[in-house]
Amino acid sequence: MPVTLCPVRKLLYLGALGLALFEAANVYFIMPMPGSQRARSVELAYTPYTWRWAVRVACVALMAAGLPAVLRGVAGLRRGRVRAAAPAALALVLAGGVAYAANARLAADHMFLQPRAVRMAPAAGNGVDPRRLVVGVEVNGEARAYPLQFIGYHHQVRDTVGGTPVLVTYCTVCRTGRVYRPEVGGRGETFRLVGMDHFNAMLEDRTTGSWWRQANGEAIVGPRKGTRLAEVPSRQVTLARWLAMHPDSRVMQPDPAFAAEYAKGFAYEDGSSRRALTGTDPVSWRDKAWVVGLTVGEASKAYDWNRLRRERVVNDDVGGTPVVVVLASDGASFFAFRRPDRATRFALRGDSLVAPGRSYALSGRGPAALGGRGPADSLVPLPASQEFWHSWRTFQPGTARY
Repeated sequence: MPVTLCPVRKLLYLGALGLALFEAANVYFIMPMPGSQRARSVELAYTPYTWRWAVRVACVALMAAGLPAVLRGVAGLRRGRVRAAAPAALALVLAGGVAYAANARLAADHMFLQPRAVRMAPAAGNGVDPRRLVVGVEVNGEARAYPLQFIGYHHQVRDTVGGTPVLVTYCTVCRTGRVYRPEVGGRGETFRLVGMDHFNAMLEDRTTGSWWRQANGEAIVGPRKGTRLAEVPSRQVTLARWLAMHPDSRVMQPDPAFAAEYAKGFAYEDGSSRRALTGTDPVSWRDKAWVVGLTVGEASKAYDWNRLRRERVVNDDVGGTPVVVVLASDGASFFAFRRPDRATRFALRGDSLVAPGRSYALSGRGPAALGGRGPADSLVPLPASQEFWHSWRTFQPGTARY
């Protein structure tokens, strides 16, 4: 006996299809799906996301309204009840399966969990390989180091350094490490990883549900759109270099609960990985090639990592400001400073920046004039970040190239 769909019965299928499409769209627009990250779709993603519970309730209500008609139709059949019930059961399973996958399996904050506790150890008790790259922070005389091996999985880590709350963030798809004050309008704020936009991690604040870009700490949609988190100066160097500069530093240790998630090898850190999202392209100025990016005032400039590896030290200017960019002998730790003036040009001697009458450690601190004569001075550090070229040019669209 053929089964025909009455108008009421169709509501179940309409609700199931609507819920499945809605949940799939929510994931597509804010996760690295084919085509989703290159489109300007964050506004399109945010608006339905803010209404997600209303949409879900409406879809469930439609399914509930159509279900009794389906059950009555099946109950009225003496033969083929299973066959008659199959389409409705399939629709419900499909809708439930997509909703579960979107919210429990593919949700960013379910894929990348926060550490249960941030455990810091002094150098003497540190168990992290000193060759590992870290994001290092010094606030009010206290120094702490956060290995990329760990924060690359967690994406964000809350901590307190020198009495100041900090939010240490890292996006492996952009290769961007940033540290912010987790405060908005003078009040502490809590964030969760919600997805990504233009391949950069997005965080959602608990208070307003606004979405914030990890690369620059800016709220890009929501009630706080246009607001920026205050950035805390940080450096990306090897742990060995950081401890040489800050012997009293404490170092983040692994959370045993996530031992299986942390990178075991150095492929990501040393650039030998060729994975689609997080791997490195060894050819300069391609999307996944590395650059060191500097922003001075309103001007920004990108320095090709391959060239920096060859030259080791670059004397340049950014927006009229004389700068020097230097790569340490470990081939991984990099630094940027203001030059005292255009006439002062630095060279490398071992791991010291030298110019006529001047010598500085790579920390920027100088013993003053050579021979111990003259006042002690230091170079002014500049915020510099190692990123994939696609990230730097996307979030610094007016950047120059060295």
